Amino acid sequence: MDSFDPRQISVRSAHFIGGHYRDAQSGMDVSRPSDGQVYAGLPIADADMVDEAVSNAWQAFKHSDWASRPPRERARVMRRWADLIEADGAILGPLEAVGSTRPHKDVLAWDIPYVAEGIRFFAELADKHGGEVAATQSDRLGMQIAEPYGVIAAIAPWNFPLSMGHWKVAPALAAGNAVVLKPSELTPFSSLRFAELAVQAGLPAGMFNVVQGDGRTTGDALCRHPRISKVTFTGSTATGSSIMSTCALVGPKPVTLELGGKSPQLVFADVPDLAKTARTVALAITGNAGQVCVSGSRLLIERSIMAPFIEHLQGYFASLRPGPTWSPDATLPPIISHLQGSRIDNIVQRARQAGAEVLAGGGLFEGMGGAYYQPTLLTAVDSQSPAVCEEIFGPVLTIQPFDTEEQALQLAEHDTYGLCAGVHTADLNRALRLIRKLEVGTVWVNRYGRSNDYILPTGGYKRSGIGKDLGREAFEANLRFKSVLIDIAQ
Repeated sequence: MDSFDPRQISVRSAHFIGGHYRDAQSGMDVSRPSDGQVYAGLPIADADMVDEAVSNAWQAFKHSDWASRPPRERARVMRRWADLIEADGAILGPLEAVGSTRPHKDVLAWDIPYVAEGIRFFAELADKHGGEVAATQSDRLGMQIAEPYGVIAAIAPWNFPLSMGHWKVAPALAAGNAVVLKPSELTPFSSLRFAELAVQAGLPAGMFNVVQGDGRTTGDALCRHPRISKVTFTGSTATGSSIMSTCALVGPKPVTLELGGKSPQLVFADVPDLAKTARTVALAITGNAGQVCVSGSRLLIERSIMAPFIEHLQGYFASLRPGPTWSPDATLPPIISHLQGSRIDNIVQRARQAGAEVLAGGGLFEGMGGAYYQPTLLTAVDSQSPAVCEEIFGPVLTIQPFDTEEQALQLAEHDTYGLCAGVHTADLNRALRLIRKLEVGTVWVNRYGRSNDYILPTGGYKRSGIGKDLGREAFEANLRFKSVLIDIAQ
């Protein structure tokens, strides 16, 4: 079923440590984004609780056989975990949808299958890596041995709780590490079920713990803990920079950071189907109400097709219907909170004051309970407009025309971000030229957005991050390498 009754969803104010729920006193209220109603309380793990979770994970890492278990056996457990997730839609689906911006129908059709298949992908890498024998003189044997770090701290964002959580947890476990996950305090509860299913699948208790809390208290304690050997995070550039600074001060310890974006979509006049390309561009900014780090939020379009292209966009934007995540008829989900909704509107209004023209939307829907933002088109006067410079994280698309390929590249350049870009053209030579010149971590051509090709890593340039999620690179980032030199002449 595509719908459910949000009043029937019960959650626990708890952490998940050592394979069991740890009920704890609520420290903050958690609201449903769809209607603004408080539906649960959440504990905030202090330094002592974080220490308990990390120490538990360390003991599991040292004394269970997970890291030393034959890789194929680790893979079998992870495949069972994926099977359990895939079969758990009746529980996991509403749990993910009720507290997040993810529509229930999308969670069932995309999020849960995506997570399950992603776990299987990383499970299959468990026995497809190794060390290396080095070239040394004949009476010596030189080697590099790959080993897990120990305990990895994973800090996940609120926009795709399960999907982003599995990006962090699955490669770390496949490589033999223990993990302590802190989900966002805005979307905390599906992660508990996620961990519970891992233990049901046969993961040793303690290898995957979940602590609830905010960034200032819980996240900071995780980053500072001496038993945390690495931190992986997805979220804002400001928070990522703070995490990296903390890890440098108390470690140093490595980090993987997938951070903000202000990604351009370059549309050339030779696209064969204007309506189809316009729909692709529109989906890239309205999917999850624009609350996606890779959202294509800057449309750069060849001037000769600008007017008809805008008409297509306006028609698509007008067709979207806001509604709660449990409604099968809604096509535009809520903004995560009223605070974030106000932030989006503040940027739009500042852009208008700076000279931008609103061609569609331009404000919040009224009387919806939750914060729903109208899909918005803005003509940007120049690249200094607040709507062009700042990551909005909402369904707001800026439009800037160009006349030449060189102008398009100049407009595409962003001083801060370099996460993704889209190129829409029928000219393969042009596409290949732009791929080389765009200073971003991912380029999509005649499409926009990730696929189920888990082998392709994702990560940004500039202040959009450091390191990679997905792909072999994400798995290898959870391993450290020990050099060995043996004198065999004796």
